Amino acid sequence: MAEIIELSGEQKGEQLSCACVFGGMSDFESVPVDRRVMVIGGGITGITSAIDLGNAGYQVLLVERLPSVGGRMLQLSETFPTLDCAQCTLTPRTVESGQHPKVTLKTSCEVEALTGEPGNFTIRVRQKKTYVDWNKCTGCGTCIQKCPSNGIAMFERDAGKMTAIYTLSPQAVPNKPVIDAERCRYLTRGKCGVCAKVCPVGAIDYEQQESFFEVQVGAIIVATGFDIYDWKKKMPEFGGGEIPDVIDGLTFERYLSASGPSAGAMVRPSDGKTPKEIVFIQCVGSRNPEFHKSYCSRVCCMYTAKHARLYKHKVHDGQVYIFYIDIRSTGKGYEQFIQQSVAEEELIYIRGRAARLYREGDKVIVQGADTLSGRKIEIAADLVVLAAAMVPNEGAQELAEILGLQSNKDGFFIEENYKLSPVESGRPGIYLAGCCLGAKDIADSAAQGSAASSKAQVFLSSVRRNKQQEAV
Repeated sequence: MAEIIELSGEQKGEQLSCACVFGGMSDFESVPVDRRVMVIGGGITGITSAIDLGNAGYQVLLVERLPSVGGRMLQLSETFPTLDCAQCTLTPRTVESGQHPKVTLKTSCEVEALTGEPGNFTIRVRQKKTYVDWNKCTGCGTCIQKCPSNGIAMFERDAGKMTAIYTLSPQAVPNKPVIDAERCRYLTRGKCGVCAKVCPVGAIDYEQQESFFEVQVGAIIVATGFDIYDWKKKMPEFGGGEIPDVIDGLTFERYLSASGPSAGAMVRPSDGKTPKEIVFIQCVGSRNPEFHKSYCSRVCCMYTAKHARLYKHKVHDGQVYIFYIDIRSTGKGYEQFIQQSVAEEELIYIRGRAARLYREGDKVIVQGADTLSGRKIEIAADLVVLAAAMVPNEGAQELAEILGLQSNKDGFFIEENYKLSPVESGRPGIYLAGCCLGAKDIADSAAQGSAASSKAQVFLSSVRRNKQQEAV
């Protein structure tokens, strides 16, 4: 059976290498195509789908564009409304996805093309360069320890540093490094080469090229997740990213996390001091149809209350102000969490929008209005945290075109029927789950991951049944 097809250099016009592909494909290609599923996206939604399918006996190819799985949840400190450690909750799932006998991980990969028909899709996948041969690499970390080049850490949301060769996070699965070509001294200047010198197994490959492979599957689940609205470029009234003590909620998560750049200490970026007055601004880019996004991002009210609560746990004498439009807490235990946070932590909620931020000395001046009293408000804050809108992940629109699926004006995928078919795409054999459909919380995302896996199983069962009937 030759379902995995490595494209030749002549086909692409260049020499290709598949040295950086993680994991073997022999188990995956050893079963009929109607028992194979590709899951696109390795966040909590995609991982849930992959594990559910694997437990049901299906062979799963889990494709992730980043070097490791885990998605946005891996960047969180704690989760609402229970304040459980996010990494303690997620890491067992990422490890299970990496060790599951029915799940094959393909990280640093992106889908390039789709052909075929429902029940027998052929998908062309691009394996990006990592400059490390993962078949040789043992994940010892010596290269990371010795690398002399430092830069902004993507995982830390610009709040920390990382070397040019790195693993995405301390809990990376797979725990293998990649090289950032833009910061590697050898790749940019032809000098250094320290990582190659210290690697005990010779896994560093500066000449590595992109490679392509094709795989046949019976069904596809899309779980590409979300990104944060680019408020730095699109909302100059909030400082345009030029005020260091104005950050978004995901960056604040990294400061709260014990594994983050400040080891969980509550400090502000500009000088490392503890902020005594902090302002949270909700609906940044959301619920603003005239200039930004019209939809509610659903989780902002809850994670802002969580942020305020965790801040008060660390800074007992701190003062919290929260600008909000409406409080939307519709999940199980959510309203109780909000009310408890207000009562116990003495949070000050101000109904209205913040209009402008600017720096004055070591303070950030927040100008806004209280719409309940009709008063203008000005607060001198030590730190401002923005609850930025959730938007589709990078490449979602391009992927929709490749898969022949519809997306709305905001770039989210469109389901067949919001009420009755919430995970069907409208194209048989392709299913949608999680935040690729729109903003939602972890619980809803995981639930949709399981729902999509169930729908894929039902579809593939019908494919096998039709084949059996045709054979009779």
